[in-house]
Amino acid sequence: MTAVIFDCDGTLVDSEPLARTAWERALARHGYAVTDADLDASVGLPYARVHTYFAERVALPEAAAFWPGLAEELFRLIDSELVTFPDAVGAARELRARGIPVAVASSSPRERLDRTLGRAGLLDAFDVTVAGDEVARGKPEPDMFLAAAERLGAAPEECVVIEDSAPGVAAGIAACMTTLAICRVPGTEASLAAADTVLDVLSADAILSAGPVRS
Repeated sequence: MTAVIFDCDGTLVDSEPLARTAWERALARHGYAVTDADLDASVGLPYARVHTYFAERVALPEAAAFWPGLAEELFRLIDSELVTFPDAVGAARELRARGIPVAVASSSPRERLDRTLGRAGLLDAFDVTVAGDEVARGKPEPDMFLAAAERLGAAPEECVVIEDSAPGVAAGIAACMTTLAICRVPGTEASLAAADTVLDVLSADAILSAGPVRS
């Protein structure tokens, strides 16, 4: 194994409920009520694609114009309510202590990713971070994982991806990386089944023993 690449939201930090609340509040101003089906359809996707999804259902400003209002709601929640997943954070820190390069590749825009990592005390925990607005194609395409591997100086086939969503798992597989899924929501195991391994708890030893296996 050369490197490990972590997703952020839902993998390192418990931010998906906060994102849902922010979208609900921002879209309520335009008369739209977010459903469970909406969230299932948009989890793990980059901001631009989620905006497009909702813009097909209700009239919205362009993505760049809509972002400040959404970010205001989201960052207020991140600053006051964000918590980390100790298993993932501990695994990332232990891997790095063992000399294995670690990265974050997140669908979040750079502004959100930095705000999240900063609030979680993780700005110094990774060798490389890649945000969703820094690649041409977001998850489920492999671009951000390939960018992370390139910045780490690692061959894709020698990297392990840690993800919590179906689009993220698909992106890891498309990048030809060993892909581990962490199941954070009971009952969602089937959506993660394409991963090489589905785990209930992350640890450095579990990650090290799992890969690389994909060719």
